[in-house]
Amino acid sequence: MCPNCRAFITTEDKVCPYCDMEIGARAIDRRSPPDILGGLIPHAHFTTIVILLINFGLYVAMMLRTLNSGGNVGMDIDPQTLLDFGAKYRRAIFLGQYWRLITAGFLHGGLMHILMNSWVLFDLGAQVEEAYGTPRFIAFYVITTITGFLASNYWSSALSIGSSAGIFGLIGAMIAMGVRDRSAYGSAVRSVYMRWAIYSLVMGLLPFFATDNAAHIGGIAGGFAVAYVAGTPGFSQTTERVWQVIAGICLAMTGYAFLRMILWLLSAN
Repeated sequence: MCPNCRAFITTEDKVCPYCDMEIGARAIDRRSPPDILGGLIPHAHFTTIVILLINFGLYVAMMLRTLNSGGNVGMDIDPQTLLDFGAKYRRAIFLGQYWRLITAGFLHGGLMHILMNSWVLFDLGAQVEEAYGTPRFIAFYVITTITGFLASNYWSSALSIGSSAGIFGLIGAMIAMGVRDRSAYGSAVRSVYMRWAIYSLVMGLLPFFATDNAAHIGGIAGGFAVAYVAGTPGFSQTTERVWQVIAGICLAMTGYAFLRMILWLLSAN
C-alpha cells in the first residue's frame, strides 16, 4: 500500500503509479537487512565480527612483539607490550594520553582472556544490535569502553585492558531496555541481564580471575545511562539521524585513538 495515497501497489514498484511518490524499502526489509557475503556472515553479527577481528589482529601483533622480546606466545603478553599498544595506565592518561581509554578496550593479555571475552561478545553483541540497531550499538560500545576505563583509572593505577568494559556496557544497555519496557517481555529481559551482571561481578571478585571490576561497573553504569536515554529505534527519522551522527563521532574517536596508538608505537621503537 502506497504510504501517500493508500493505493494498492506491487512490491516491485519503486514509484507509485497513482501519485508518483517514490516508495522506500518495506519496514520488514529495513528491520531485517540481508546477510553479508551470501549468508556467510549474518547481518546481526557483522559489527560484532568487525570488533572481534580488530581484537584478534591486535592480539596477534602483540604476540609477535612479545615473541621478539623473549616472551611466551599464546600466554601472557608482557606489560611493556600492553603499555606500548595502548593499555590503560593512570600516569600516562593524566599526562594527556586519553586515547588509551579507547584502545585499552581492544587489547587482551592472554589467549584465555581474548577467547572468553570473544565468546561473550559474539553472542551479546548480536542481541544488542538487533534490539537497538547498529548506530546505537556502536555508540554504546565506544562510550561504555571510555566510562569503564575512566572508572578503572580513578580506582587503580595498574595497567588494565580488555573488551569486558564494553561488554558490561552492552549488558547495561539491555537492562535499560528491560526497565523502559513495562511489559512481561521487558521484565524477562531485565531479569536475565541483571543475573548476567551480578554473576559476572561476583566472579570478578574471585582472586584467580584477576578482573578489573571498576571497569566493569563503569561500563555497566555508562551503558544503562546512555541506553535509557537513547531508547530503541522508533519512527522519528530525526532521532535516528542523531544517533547515526553520534555513532560516526564514536568511530572517528576510535580511529583517532588508534592513530595515536600507532604514532606512540613508532616513537617507542
